[in-house]
Amino acid sequence: MAELKYKRVLLKLSGEVLGGAQGYGIDPEVITTIALEIKDVVASGVELALVIGGGNIFRGLAASSKGMDRASADYMGMLATMINALAMQDALEQVGVDTRVQSAIAMQAVAEPYIRRKAVRHLEKGRVVIFGAGTGNPYFTTDTAASLRAMEINAEVILKGTKVDGVYSADPKKDPDAVKYLTLSYIDVLKKGLAVMDATATSLCMDNNLPIIVFDVGVAGNVKRVVQGEEIGTLVREELSA
Repeated sequence: MAELKYKRVLLKLSGEVLGGAQGYGIDPEVITTIALEIKDVVASGVELALVIGGGNIFRGLAASSKGMDRASADYMGMLATMINALAMQDALEQVGVDTRVQSAIAMQAVAEPYIRRKAVRHLEKGRVVIFGAGTGNPYFTTDTAASLRAMEINAEVILKGTKVDGVYSADPKKDPDAVKYLTLSYIDVLKKGLAVMDATATSLCMDNNLPIIVFDVGVAGNVKRVVQGEEIGTLVREELSA
């Protein structure tokens, strides 16, 4: 068995990833594939927590730009993340992975309340913990929730699973001259406005020196390759002094 570079990680998935080719709703084939990837990683000894966005179901920011009250729209977005969290829990348990969902908004019938020490204990017991409902507050994205939870559980890295194989200088689908970055500093991401995580999430990671790896989660085995230290995707970390 290959040696692990990271023992405790937080995997951040966008809601669109679960939507598959259609980009909305939940594609059963995609969610099962991701569940099998996570099973393989957990079996190798990694403690894994998960944050999933809700953009495949509802986008609070988009709704507020069309006139809906921003706080109400954001709460609806948080509920969308809970739908994804419960779907992922079901997919994981179907393949034999013990899973707990913790919600930042109280909903006792379907999820535990978020309790940091309890989440860490679940991880220590080999369970996957899915953090739902963002931070529980409007005006914050699931990227920020991922950064916050990662630091609270003492994760060693945030793995941001996307539909592209890293961070580019421009959209590679639209610009053939787009350049892929292998490494970036937090400051580079903020200055260039690169689509890694939003500015609040990136700043939070920078303040606490928490690395982010952006990679294509759609390639079989990529999650395991990342935790074993293979250089795939783009690594965002503190600026190395010359």
